[in-house]
Amino acid sequence: MIPLVDPGPVLEPERVERYSRQLMLPGFGEDAQRRLRAARILVVGAGGLGSAVVPILAAAGIGTIGIADDDVVELSNLHRQLSHGVADIGSRKTESLAQTVRAIDPDCRVITHDVRLSAANLPQILADYDLVIDGSDNFPTRYLVDDAASLAGKPLVWGSILRFQGQIGLSWEGRGPTYRDLFPSPPAPEDALSCELGGVLPSLCPAVGSFLATEAIKLITGIGEPLIGRVLVYDALNASTREIRYARPADAVPVTELIDYELFCGTSADDDAAVSAAELLARLRAGEEVALIDVRESHEFSQRHIPGSIHLPVGDIENGRMPHRAPETIGELVVYCEQDPRSRRAVRELREHGITARYLAGGIRSFVEVGGGTANGE
Repeated sequence: MIPLVDPGPVLEPERVERYSRQLMLPGFGEDAQRRLRAARILVVGAGGLGSAVVPILAAAGIGTIGIADDDVVELSNLHRQLSHGVADIGSRKTESLAQTVRAIDPDCRVITHDVRLSAANLPQILADYDLVIDGSDNFPTRYLVDDAASLAGKPLVWGSILRFQGQIGLSWEGRGPTYRDLFPSPPAPEDALSCELGGVLPSLCPAVGSFLATEAIKLITGIGEPLIGRVLVYDALNASTREIRYARPADAVPVTELIDYELFCGTSADDDAAVSAAELLARLRAGEEVALIDVRESHEFSQRHIPGSIHLPVGDIENGRMPHRAPETIGELVVYCEQDPRSRRAVRELREHGITARYLAGGIRSFVEVGGGTANGE
């Protein structure tokens, strides 16, 4: 494999000592280390994967690391986003991660991009980097980054994690198939679980993050075999890995421009309409007044429901039967079903009638999984 990056300046004695355990690797040497020093990597996402991969890249000797994320550190992040601590809560994730890099190597250049990536800003950002690592947690960003990297002809190392499993792949237009070749269409929004809704084993983040960093190092230095046309699947519960091979379909439509990825993935309409199970449980335990509507069928409601819920099937709502307007003291109206397809429909209908409502993402199943209790069934 041809190295992606040309070597940088000769290493100073301190650098030789710092990287001595890498320099002695077969086929590596000072030439490879100088390539790492000259490399510029953009990491998308400063959460579970980003906070794992960035410190590895800094320790390995990457010269410039860009970090793109518009989120702040929250308490619920700390079990898996290991570069952030209690003192960082409320701070931007990019800055928290930049501080971690400075503690590892003050000479590593860190560029923070505190923006939500979009078709408008990503091409200009990506132009300054040799390759991109995508550790994002949503499909609109994954497709955006893949398309932008394809148009720029730059390699993309991508990873995903959920519950007990992780996936790692390499997308490189002109050298092999891309992420879009593997997944031509995004899943339906109701089928797309995130870590927030599905959970994630904390040790999965550094495990998959290590794979991502390794692929980037291989590309930069030209060592080993890259994951072109292959996806590595890691199952933490079974302590096993397997490989999925894939190729570009004969009828694949080439990417010629960036599009509206929220619209493409069907998520734009529901951005402000979801409440997570963890958030709802925390609010209920805090004694907040929340009006709950169960839009499932009668037999489902009788088997189990969240205590205090009103039963109003989605079919009734779509036929014009609206819930009584709750007094202002009742607080927010939250609608739920078994997972969330029916509650999404109900919320759209309620909003069309001027009733402000949100749906429980993942439905009653997610509520039970995070420790919420139910009535009449458990």
